[in-house]
Amino acid sequence: MTSTTPANVGHDGIDPVHTGTVGDLPSGPSAARAARLVARVTGGADSAPIRMPAPFTGKPIATLPQADDAEVRAAFATARAAQRDWAERPVRERQRVLVRLHDLVLRRQREALDLVQIEAGKARLDAFDEVSAAALVAAYYGKHSARILAPRRAAGVIPGLTKTGEVRHPKGVVGIISPWNYPLALTAMDVFPALAAGNTVVQKPDNQTALSALWLHELAAEAGLPEGVWQIVLGRGSRIGTALVEESDYLCFTGSTPTGKELAGQVAKRLTSYSLELGGKNPMIVLPDADVAKAAAGAVTACFSSAGQLCVSVERIYVHEDIREEFTRAFVAKTAALRLGGALDFHAQMGSLTSEAQLRTVSAHVEDARSKGARVLTGGRARPELGPLFYEPTVLSGVTPGMTPFAEETFGPVVSVYGYTDVTEAIEAANDTPFGLNASVWSRNGRAGWEVAARLKAGTVNVNEGYAATFGSVGVPMGGMKESGVGRRNGAEGLLKYTESQSIAVQRGLALRPGRGVPGGLWARGLTAGLKALRHLPWR
Repeated sequence: MTSTTPANVGHDGIDPVHTGTVGDLPSGPSAARAARLVARVTGGADSAPIRMPAPFTGKPIATLPQADDAEVRAAFATARAAQRDWAERPVRERQRVLVRLHDLVLRRQREALDLVQIEAGKARLDAFDEVSAAALVAAYYGKHSARILAPRRAAGVIPGLTKTGEVRHPKGVVGIISPWNYPLALTAMDVFPALAAGNTVVQKPDNQTALSALWLHELAAEAGLPEGVWQIVLGRGSRIGTALVEESDYLCFTGSTPTGKELAGQVAKRLTSYSLELGGKNPMIVLPDADVAKAAAGAVTACFSSAGQLCVSVERIYVHEDIREEFTRAFVAKTAALRLGGALDFHAQMGSLTSEAQLRTVSAHVEDARSKGARVLTGGRARPELGPLFYEPTVLSGVTPGMTPFAEETFGPVVSVYGYTDVTEAIEAANDTPFGLNASVWSRNGRAGWEVAARLKAGTVNVNEGYAATFGSVGVPMGGMKESGVGRRNGAEGLLKYTESQSIAVQRGLALRPGRGVPGGLWARGLTAGLKALRHLPWR
């Protein structure tokens, strides 16, 4: 396992001697930038602000104000007041804001790369995935929203006499609760379509990576987003969660399955709607005809991007017995060669975990499997000499039911390899989980890969890729089956979920009830004949 030492100096690097409200950033541009971003937070009268640590060093990044219930409700009141004017603007005007935002994200990406690395502990290439995702989403909804939201004509009950159409209205004020692991990408994927649909937004990002969301919020203002349309509040879920649920006209949540279930129950009592992206235990199936070298390299990316702290990352690999030994040897070698480090450059291939809680979970899962007989083929230990939260990318074999990582989501750089002899056996094993978020299939035969993919119970499946093909294809929906979630983000569905559909019909000429003096039976017989004829019309 190769490594690099975390950089403590350099342009926009981590300066351990810097003190003040914004810590662990240089006294130059990054410190000033972070202080400016913190000042954008809505509310903050909480008497107990918190200091968030940098994963690479454990030293504080920034002191963040924490909102209370009243401040969150005030933010919703402001958003509600701004929503009418925003919704009345032409969709193409809202699109232009997103197009300008796309350009700003790419032009100022270095700022975002630094912030994401410092807050989340990612390797820089993983941070760039977030920049590219934010740009792709802004471009997609900046180009297609007007078409997707346009009024739609439909066939009326009586051709020529019934004019029918569907129009879309924004939900109102959308509450968005964002996770810590992909602060830039998931903010864009959830906030941008909500705004394009004419809603206003109150977002609660996780405290750990709040600066990344605030950076995107600042760029949105520069792109022309009016004040009050998108607001950010910071706070503890136990303190402000009730206000977020009660004030939202639509709630969007990304996080754990238990929390998602609890929020769904609360929203259901209000008869409002929601979308949830929750946990996963994502499988990868390597078919016997797969290119072993490509599959092994793809598995490294699928399993260890963002140190495995990615909702769609792979934690289970099923390899046909004919190539299992060859694949495992190649995969273990590539995994062991990964460069770990915390420098703000593109040298390291994997960063650290983001929190002490994640490090404890990963360590506990590996130790439980090891103590019960599983083999650690590579990795399996923390690397405190690199930083407080580094853990080696780990490959396990011999993981069986009863071992924690067999069925529970680890959400870290740990993957288990299994063999199979029949593809149906592999599909059944892959589907044998309460989760259904993402999956991966590897084959030289694209049709065979597609056929296996269609049999997997997962919201997204990638053939000859781990997750990036569907993650980056923002024109198609992304989300989970079973306990991995409800609803979808991205694509037309990711926009329309933030709207209410309304059907309008204009009736002319013939009434839809018998006229005066017309017997009901005669009317029914005539309508029956008409219905039989309508069935044969090509547009019905």
